This record gives sequence, C-alpha cells and structure tokens, in this order.
Amino acid sequence: MPELPEVETIRRDLLSRAVGRTFSHIRVLPGAERIVQWPSPAEFCRGLPGRRIEDVSRRGKYLLLQLSDGRCLIIHLRMTGAILHRDKGAPEDSYLRICLSLDDSSELRYTDLRKMGSMWLVEEPESIVGKLGPDALEGLTWQTLRSLTDGRSAPIKAVLMDQQALAGLGNIYSEEALFRVGIDPRRPAKSLAGDDLKRLGKAIREVLLEAMGHRGSSFRDYLDAEGREGQHQWHVKVYRRTGEPCYNCGTPIERIKLSGRSTHFCPRCQR
Repeated sequence: MPELPEVETIRRDLLSRAVGRTFSHIRVLPGAERIVQWPSPAEFCRGLPGRRIEDVSRRGKYLLLQLSDGRCLIIHLRMTGAILHRDKGAPEDSYLRICLSLDDSSELRYTDLRKMGSMWLVEEPESIVGKLGPDALEGLTWQTLRSLTDGRSAPIKAVLMDQQALAGLGNIYSEEALFRVGIDPRRPAKSLAGDDLKRLGKAIREVLLEAMGHRGSSFRDYLDAEGREGQHQWHVKVYRRTGEPCYNCGTPIERIKLSGRSTHFCPRCQR
C-alpha cells in the first residue's frame, strides 16, 4: 500500500489543486532527511522554491511532478506515506515529515508513519522510473503478459508483483485479479495459456478501475490528497478475508505465505 489505484487517485486530486502553483518554501523536518534521496536535503530545499508545477503524472506507484525548470519531483509513498493538500493554517498532521508550501498559501504535506517513502528532484525521470515494467493500467495487453510469463517458473502472483515486470500491482489487486479469473496464485507463470492471459489482463484492468472508482482502499494508512479514506476495502473478494466464506462458493478463504508475502485465495474457485 498504496498501489496503483491509490496513487492514481492522489494524482488526479493534485491535478486540480497543485498544477499551476509555484513552490514558495520547503521544510524537511528533523529525522526525515533520509526521505530525500536526491539531491541532499539542503539542495532539495533550495532547488524547489520558485519552480511551478506544470503537470502531475504517474508511473506504476510513483508520482511525477513536472516542474517549470524542466526537472521532475518524483515521490514514492512506500507503505505509509501520504501527500495531503492543506490550507496553510490547518492543524499540523500526524507524522508530518516534509512540507511543500505553495504560492496560494496552501501546502502539500508529506506524512509518513514509518519514514519509508522517497523523494527525488532529478533532471531525467528515467534515472528513477526507467527500470519499471509496463504500467498495469496503461500499458497492459495479453501479449505483454505473455512476454512477462514466458519461461518463468515463479508463481504468477510473484510475477504480477514484480515492478520491473509490471508496474503498479501489489498484494491487494494481484490477489483480487487472480480470484476474478479463478487462477491459483501459486501456479507457475509459464503454465498460463493464451486464454488465461487474456482473461487475466481483462481482470487486472477491471479490478484497478473499480478500485479507482472507490478512490482506493484504506485498510490502514492510505488517505487521498484531501485526507479522506478510500472505500474499496469494503468491496474486496479475498484480500484480508482469511477464514471468511468465499462470495462465490462459501469455502473459507485461505491465507498462505508466498514469496515471503501473505496471500489470500479461495482453494475451490482458484484451482
């Protein structure tokens, strides 16, 4: 968390709230210096004021703010990060790590309980996001899935979560997509036939679009740019439903460890 639907929701929020605004002051709070990966925190604070936000885009789980000087501010929220758009006089948010003040007296506040997120201010975005695979929403076709799964004996869920293979999916939406098409998450990726891949590609897109329609999933920490929780957690079919009956067949949902991650599935529907 957050995954593609959550990051895309924040991106869309920022399009109307931040594009056209100019950074006026940057504050990195003590203890949060490691969040700024490049350049140094001092250079970061000097380099952003006076730069206008021209656009906000997304690559997988990364936010990219294109700036008027040609550089790009890249943000990865990791597990517990959030970007909140606040009025300057609003009460300080819990776990505030970096405050990006704008010229309309509003602020972009980066909060992060675990301080695991990252920011980069770079000339070339590809230096950070160039390693990512095709976007799970924008760049996915069944042919793409075929190229990702060919010859790979790893479990299909692990392949879907490999950001260098496919960017944007994590635990939640890989599990939900696999359930939708009845594919066991442990199944070797190379064993999926063309029809399997076509159905899986369609399911991935459907699951992501549905989650975006609910403004993401808030199982724990995720908030959109206005500080609101998403609602898709009330609509998942298998994720975090250990022991609860499958909505299709009534069989209890199982939880296992797969490639070091908790994995939920229906043992009857996903053979």
